Amino acid sequence: GVEALTGLGVLCRAMAALGAYRCIECNGEATELYRDYQRGVLRISICKSCQKPVDKYIEYDPVIILINAVLCKAQAYRHILFNTKINIHGKLCVFCLLCEAYLRWLQLQDSSQNTDPDDLIRYAKEWDFYRMFGIASLEQTSFFIGVFITLWWMTPEMLKTKSDFILLLKALLLSTYGKLLLIPAVIWEHDYTPLCLAFIKVFVLISNSQAIRVTLNLNRILPWFAIFFGLILENGVVCLFQKIGWDV
Repeated sequence: GVEALTGLGVLCRAMAALGAYRCIECNGEATELYRDYQRGVLRISICKSCQKPVDKYIEYDPVIILINAVLCKAQAYRHILFNTKINIHGKLCVFCLLCEAYLRWLQLQDSSQNTDPDDLIRYAKEWDFYRMFGIASLEQTSFFIGVFITLWWMTPEMLKTKSDFILLLKALLLSTYGKLLLIPAVIWEHDYTPLCLAFIKVFVLISNSQAIRVTLNLNRILPWFAIFFGLILENGVVCLFQKIGWDV
């Protein structure tokens, strides 16, 4: 037990030395989030720059943190990105893409109106779903590439190392959580409207903008400029698929 605690202490000190923590208010580096005075007595650390608690969310319920993230508060984003170890960004992205592909696949089936029970038709419908998933993945990838190119061109000092790119990619993947709102559209497919998807798209873009702003500590204008260029590249991919003759 003592060896485990010693190892944990060494790990925490190593993370602190690397500036692993950030103040959620001013984005300044912090050596610790709280101090343990033993016997259950904990005290949240105070930021040396802004003199505010480094991370008040460490004592908040996860539901409150989620609500603040949905409201796109920068403090909640900094807590999630810098002061927690969340590794669900890849799984979250795949799940959101599956929901998006399924909705597109449903629209494609509604437009075809083919009720032939033949096995060949069923296999074709199954491959249509895989095709929609591939298209959604390519669109998402092209959007991210557009964002990265713009940010690297405008602020090369912010993306100097591989870890900077990885952190920004993680932030962008996590900020697509708004696509989980597609789940009700999948469940109640008859109530699906284009307005619903447009609302989800706008919400995801706002989340992407906030994630970029928090990760790179930028003003509000540059993230939106990067998102605009990402949308241009994404729409270019869509136009390419349409010229090929694929329904997207």
